[in-house]
Amino acid sequence: MEKLSASPVTTGKNLYIESYGCAMNLADSEVIASILQENGYKTQEEEDNADIVFLNTCAIRENAEDKIWNRLQMLKAAKKHKPDLIVGVLGCMAERLKAKLLDQNQLVDLVVGPDAYRDLPGLLAKVDDGQKAVNVLLSREETYAEIAPIRLNSNGINAFISIMRGCDNMCSFCVVPFTRGRERSRDPYSIVREAEQLVADGYKEVTLLGQNVDSYKWTSEDGSESVNFARLLEMTAQVNPNLRVRFSTSHPKDITDEVLHTIAKYENVCNYIHLPAQSGNSRVLKLMNRTYDREWYLERMSRIREIIPDCGISCDIIAGFCSETEEEHKDTLSLMELCQFDFSYMYYYSERPGTLAARRYPDDIPEEVKKRRLQEIIDLQNQISRDKNAKLVGKVFQVLIEGDSKKSTTDFKGRNDQNIMCIFPKDGVHRPGDYVNVEIERTTTTSLIGRIV
Repeated sequence: MEKLSASPVTTGKNLYIESYGCAMNLADSEVIASILQENGYKTQEEEDNADIVFLNTCAIRENAEDKIWNRLQMLKAAKKHKPDLIVGVLGCMAERLKAKLLDQNQLVDLVVGPDAYRDLPGLLAKVDDGQKAVNVLLSREETYAEIAPIRLNSNGINAFISIMRGCDNMCSFCVVPFTRGRERSRDPYSIVREAEQLVADGYKEVTLLGQNVDSYKWTSEDGSESVNFARLLEMTAQVNPNLRVRFSTSHPKDITDEVLHTIAKYENVCNYIHLPAQSGNSRVLKLMNRTYDREWYLERMSRIREIIPDCGISCDIIAGFCSETEEEHKDTLSLMELCQFDFSYMYYYSERPGTLAARRYPDDIPEEVKKRRLQEIIDLQNQISRDKNAKLVGKVFQVLIEGDSKKSTTDFKGRNDQNIMCIFPKDGVHRPGDYVNVEIERTTTTSLIGRIV
């Protein structure tokens, strides 16, 4: 496939980007906006004024792709009224489906994978010449390290910093290694510089992003220096004591005591870890190729509680994986009860074409069984969350004000150290970006409700 150079263009065209899926996609959209701004494109917050619409896509589950196909049908109607509108599909779905997207009723003009965003100016020039444009080549080097992201739809308080790309884990259910390529880590000094610039711009919180942050490892070209994730976390925490630092996502096989001690050492590193389990049964975990078992996961949970006693912990759980029995499903429920997650992201298994599971294992759990098991998982997590949150009534948490509550402009919202959303009335003194102490007066399944003290 021809690799196009990113030759400068200054068209003055307006660009609108929609991001789907994970925080990594949001961070990628900010890189895309930066690359194109350097080449004369202006990013718009509304689609109406756009000459170009990019859908930055997710392929992790079937319903994520369904959303894109439905959105493309809407854009097909828009293109009838605006024939010169350029439609591009970017990201993981672009990497996975490639030619199928270009064949879809001649609607999509441009298909670009996650490692080819530097080529966007040249690819758009090709579209302007009346051609379709594709670049889905994966890279073993690309990290976009020196590109300063354009913060899209930003509240000026929270920002993402991508620290690595790709994944080497090859979980049997997951398309990420095929859509985002092999794992590579970004230069830590470029990460620190980005955090420093965010502080200078008034941001108060950063989240370090990677498919598996715990496997972050950078070595200098001459081999004289090596930085692992614990050291990177420390370097970021040292940028400014008033800069909150979060990270996502951790992998149970890789999270180390060194990382846990670094979290405990620095007050501005939030006491919160997202630690996907996926299943509570060792046989199912082996089929998933998660490379740990139930006992390993419980040991890691025990070390987290020991080193960071007030750590907030969330989880990913898949119901109804291939050949999962009722007893194995109950093992997941018992794991949840033992671990007492603050909240979880819960799904039933959706077979993804091209994955190891799709090639090796029949998707043999009926959908109604998957849905019933998922509902049992959701019900249990809701009960755990309600019970845990209820115990926080009367406690005081430091909260970073992020903006207005979704339900009322008379209330603020913000998260505490453990990543639980807090809602509290405005006091006429504080504003978004301020740290406040909030005393919890009542709770729901997902939120803490209180007042500034």
